[in-house]
Amino acid sequence: MRLELSPHGDVRLDSALITLRGLAPVLNGARLDGARAEGRAVDGERAGSDAIALRLTAPGLGGAALEVAFRRRDAQAWELRYALDGEPGAEIDSFGVRFEAVENLRATLQNGAFSWDGSRYLEPGAEQTPPGYAMTQLLPREGVGSVVLGFDRHDRLQHTFRIEATDAAPALTIETVWDRKAIAGDRRESETLVIFEHPGVEDALRAWAAMVAAASPLPPRVPDAPITGWCSWYNLYAAITEENILEHLRAAAAVRDRENLPLQVFQIDDGFTPEMGDWLLVKPQFPRGMKPLLDDIRAAGFTPGLWIGPFMVGNRSRLYREHPGWVVRDRLTGGPLPLMTFYGEFRWHKRSEEYYILDTTHPDAFAYLRQVFRTWRRDWGCEYFKTDFMHFPTVHGPDRAVWHTPGLTRIEIWRQVAGMIRGEIGDAMWLGCGCPLWASVGLVDGVRIGRDVGVSWSGERAARSLLRDQATRNFANGILWQADPDCILLRERFHELSEAELRSLAIYFGMTAGLVMTSDALDELSDERLRLWKLVLQPRRAICHFPLLGQPGGSDPDGDPVRVQVRQSTRDQAAPAAIFVFNTGDAPAERTYPLARLGLPGAWHIVEWGSGRGWPEPVERISLTLAPHDGALLFASRQPLAAPPDRLP
Repeated sequence: MRLELSPHGDVRLDSALITLRGLAPVLNGARLDGARAEGRAVDGERAGSDAIALRLTAPGLGGAALEVAFRRRDAQAWELRYALDGEPGAEIDSFGVRFEAVENLRATLQNGAFSWDGSRYLEPGAEQTPPGYAMTQLLPREGVGSVVLGFDRHDRLQHTFRIEATDAAPALTIETVWDRKAIAGDRRESETLVIFEHPGVEDALRAWAAMVAAASPLPPRVPDAPITGWCSWYNLYAAITEENILEHLRAAAAVRDRENLPLQVFQIDDGFTPEMGDWLLVKPQFPRGMKPLLDDIRAAGFTPGLWIGPFMVGNRSRLYREHPGWVVRDRLTGGPLPLMTFYGEFRWHKRSEEYYILDTTHPDAFAYLRQVFRTWRRDWGCEYFKTDFMHFPTVHGPDRAVWHTPGLTRIEIWRQVAGMIRGEIGDAMWLGCGCPLWASVGLVDGVRIGRDVGVSWSGERAARSLLRDQATRNFANGILWQADPDCILLRERFHELSEAELRSLAIYFGMTAGLVMTSDALDELSDERLRLWKLVLQPRRAICHFPLLGQPGGSDPDGDPVRVQVRQSTRDQAAPAAIFVFNTGDAPAERTYPLARLGLPGAWHIVEWGSGRGWPEPVERISLTLAPHDGALLFASRQPLAAPPDRLP
């Protein structure tokens, strides 16, 4: 990549694929007019081909200036940092830069901030509300490959990306979310933004994830084997009792032992506490309390787990009744700031109509939450923690949220709590759900990468968003954390999916090579469903690729409805590869793929799982006809296969 600075201070960053040109300051979300640029030395060096610095001033900055520094990282990458130097005469919620033109742009990746807000490729001009977070990927209109712009650290600040349509080429605005952070002095600095070109799409995203892993102050926690097990939510939901939990425990243990299944975790989800926030109280449906029940789970050979929403406080909870000052206040009303409301018939099997944010900057509230995790871990014996709605403190900035202790960014508040949780639970396993994706690196073991799984193909919890988010977030699995696509549906009844839809979704989720969990009664599964469960329940690490991600005419999550996954063992290079081709569209689809395009060059012996049908000779391409919402799982091997393997690689 080549960076040029004109005598007038105009910046132009050229790659073989994308050009970024023009630079303007941004303050609190607004591009500032009338900016003037002055070239400056970089840490004593002369501004030159490997280091360029600008000082941007504008009437909207008052007496402050935006200092921007570029440094060459290597032949294909640059590092960019910017700092707001001085006081602009206004509260500072965010600041950054805007590239005035992005040339040769076909699509950009809008990357979400947490589990449920999604990630998607958007064409220029598409609405971008909310913005993307942490990084973006630019796909060229002409050429193969991509350009990635991504920050390396995420433990102190959030950063946003927004593509905006203009009369000419689209513009790209990049901002640091400052949240009116209190500092000594008057200089505010961003983290380092890395800009690089790459010949691939998903591999480019993996390269960025590796940079984040290297820059993280805590090394990523990536388990040696996928987390597997059973979770109560998607079968029993909140209607749990000690009795029905024990029934499912006995069934899971019996089927595990009979079928030799590598099941690790048995997790009790929401429903055992009376209200959100009352985490040390237990409903009468659990007469012995939680410790004896977790002991029973451990005695059955499972790792015992519990669910908690640590930042949630219900308005009917004892916690709120006794400590109303422990919740975040609303700057607009002066009252508590509700983040979720349930004013109608559905109230989550609880009494609360509103859910507030626990103000963990209040020392007593923080101490209470610490005592909760200490009790659950040391006294109750919990060894697997599923923490939910972890995004609560990151939703609002100080323009709306009033914290007991001001002057911290929302990410600093979040990390204080997350660091405390890890300190209290020790080496116990931790799954973050509704969780910030990037601030959690080094603390959690697994992260949910999409919304809750539903029981129908379309609707509020439709399969489509899960399919898209798994494809666009797959790259971080095994690098930053273990990805959780959510529980796999296996039961015969009580859902609205066809046989093909259920089977294909189970394989699609299982191909991820991340967490593998179910909520269904294992003793009620048919032989065919048990065969499906065994297929995806692989106890060894593997890697899953979406080789056509972002490619025109390929499995672009918002383009071609046919998805392609390729999964390979990370330990046994001779093991067969698995190829899953999934038609998520509403019409039949015919596709032909050269295997080299899928990352499998040369000729391969092919056999189909399910039918057992094999290709008579090794082939270099595959052709398939797929019914709507149906998929085909193929195993590819260098050696002839008499039958398809019974487990994914």
